[in-house]
Amino acid sequence: MFKSLALTRLISHHTMSVSRSVIKKVLAVETPEGDGALVRRSIGSMGLRNLTPFLMLDHFHVSEGAGFPDHPHRGQATVTYMLEGSSRHEDSAGHQGTIEAGGVQWMCAGKGIIHAEMPVHTQGASDPRGLQLWVDLPKQFKMVDPSYQELGPDQIPIAYPSGPDGPVKIKVISGSSHGIESPVRPLGGCWFFHVIFDQKSTIFQDIPPSWTSFLYILKGSLTIGLDTLLHKPFHTLVFSNATNETGISITAAEDKTEVILVAGEPLDQTVFQYGPFVMTNRDEIQQTLFDYQAGRNGFEKVHTWKSKIAHD
Repeated sequence: MFKSLALTRLISHHTMSVSRSVIKKVLAVETPEGDGALVRRSIGSMGLRNLTPFLMLDHFHVSEGAGFPDHPHRGQATVTYMLEGSSRHEDSAGHQGTIEAGGVQWMCAGKGIIHAEMPVHTQGASDPRGLQLWVDLPKQFKMVDPSYQELGPDQIPIAYPSGPDGPVKIKVISGSSHGIESPVRPLGGCWFFHVIFDQKSTIFQDIPPSWTSFLYILKGSLTIGLDTLLHKPFHTLVFSNATNETGISITAAEDKTEVILVAGEPLDQTVFQYGPFVMTNRDEIQQTLFDYQAGRNGFEKVHTWKSKIAHD
């Protein structure tokens, strides 16, 4: 009955829509990372590399006394989306603030930045939990000045595919969903959605042709398209990309199912990564290391700056 209802909705509401299918599935296993944090990493792990333009996806849980003290970046954007609790950030260019639960920070590291990300722990509050996605920058933007786009929990627009009283809502962190558009403008195409099913239901999310897409399951369980295989939390699903596939059909098999759905424009460039530095060849990485050691081209304060939040 439920499968028939999902199929009827898919056909009647999306006559011209064809869903992508799952071509790879990776379980993100919790492992230590940084200074005492626990991280479930899927993209960037041995099981899932080379998913252009995406470099890394971490689902993190930061206990008291843990965090990510001063460290550099060059050549990528980092997207930090808080699910519970909050996290402070501070960088060598003088930018600082707090990402609250439900808020997002989209940082373009560009030519270079040094920053710290430290959780906020208050008595009786949840430990900070969230997601961090690294997105490769197109090579023409690798050496731009660093920049930030930040939205608090009340600033992220929400799409209601079945209306405000319907069973599902979509937080449009970047990109466009069901007529609702985010104000975030990444360098390079990237859509990022938090899909929340209050009840069992089906949605179809359009995805631009040729874009890479994946989904990460936070809670509940779901099926994709007309496939009956059930997918459960902490799995990352990578989707097909046939020319006739216009988006992704997601059916929540449980109430309170939540997923992160992301799509990005693939980049025709080599990824040459050395830790937090992401360039396109060995010479650029060597130049980055020279710049970092010499304190220039974005790393001017490397020998003098220390964050307050990591050293209080």
